[in-house]
Amino acid sequence: MFLIQNKPSNMKSMRNLFKYVMIVAAGAIVFYACSKDKSESSTVPSGKQQLSLYLTDGPTDFFDKVNIDIKSVKVLVDTCDKSRRRREDDSVQCKVWDSLSIKPGVYDLLSLRNGIDTLLAGGVVTDGSIRRIVITLGTNNSIVKDSVNYPLNLLNGQTITIKLYGNEWENFSTGHYRLWLDFDCGRSIVQLRNGQFSLVPFIRAFIVKESGAVKGVIKPGNSRSIITVFNATDTAYALPFGDGEWKVRGLNTGTYSVYVNAGNGYQDTTINNVSVTVGKETNVGTITLHK
Repeated sequence: MFLIQNKPSNMKSMRNLFKYVMIVAAGAIVFYACSKDKSESSTVPSGKQQLSLYLTDGPTDFFDKVNIDIKSVKVLVDTCDKSRRRREDDSVQCKVWDSLSIKPGVYDLLSLRNGIDTLLAGGVVTDGSIRRIVITLGTNNSIVKDSVNYPLNLLNGQTITIKLYGNEWENFSTGHYRLWLDFDCGRSIVQLRNGQFSLVPFIRAFIVKESGAVKGVIKPGNSRSIITVFNATDTAYALPFGDGEWKVRGLNTGTYSVYVNAGNGYQDTTINNVSVTVGKETNVGTITLHK
């Protein structure tokens, strides 16, 4: 399910957008920076394929933690379609459901940001085009804000279904496929009128080598900035670490602007004409903010 957010009309309002229309989609964190799948070099049996599903996170500065209770991950394989070409229709000819291996538990999504990813799920499944990914959640979901824990309600049941076209996965070696899921924390959590928080999942699938990235450093590190990388068709966010480092991945080739929505009394700033190329990282260097 590829979801692209249009450029906001008022970039200064982005902090309010994060406060009132926030997105987080379910994900899991076994927190190893850029965790590797030990099965990547294994031999895959005939009629099977090895899947590796990674997750990364689009952040929000409104919460200290976003805790998601992940129970299982399974995929729907169309065994009649082994071409793995993009298909616009939603039909699945020959359905086979296979479960992937994960470590069930509660995971803090906000630990994964700025280019960090981790292996969410993997396993050997029936050969064919992957048309669905289904993530099943438990009931122990919550957010933490200002050291206070709030329950996170599930509006649409305990399963998240990600629809795919069939061509998304990267075939990086014989019989081995991998895919990244970007859980956008700026658009998946909705605060209702009664003050409660609910999960409305927003997930974007991408392949690292078929997308571009922008990175940099914000100084000083205590500016509490939100980074928005955007053009007419694509928008992504970053929340710098304490040292000011940040990164946005999963971008299409194009020319972007980098908007720094600064906090703590620092002035906002924008860098225009940032060129992004698939398969490469564009480093905008150090951006020094002033009061």
